[in-house]
Amino acid sequence: QVQLVESGGGLVQAGGSLRLSCAASGQTFSVHTMAWFRQAPGKERDFVAYINRSGTNTYYADSVKGRFTISRDNAKNTVWLQVNSLKPEDTAVYYCAAVFGVPSTVPAATSYDYWGQGTQVTVSS
Repeated sequence: QVQLVESGGGLVQAGGSLRLSCAASGQTFSVHTMAWFRQAPGKERDFVAYINRSGTNTYYADSVKGRFTISRDNAKNTVWLQVNSLKPEDTAVYYCAAVFGVPSTVPAATSYDYWGQGTQVTVSS
């Protein structure tokens, strides 16, 4: 089992920035691929970003590419999502996700076994 706890969300004006954190505990963090998803009210949970186990490879949804950056520190059992140039359409609950090894399909929520409780990001115009 892996326990994930997100933090860092909040209310920010358009164009602003936040740094979301996800602290992991339980199984060895370094053997898990990590990802961020988000879910807006009334919408499905969408893929945002992925980082491999060593932190050497990342992948982003087109909608956030160039604005968001995912990173991890295996010594600290933590993954971050730096979100810059925020837009009102970025408003959502942001979830951290993990899977042991390699996900079957990187952007698919069903590929990940462990989820945090989410952190709310609200962007005002």
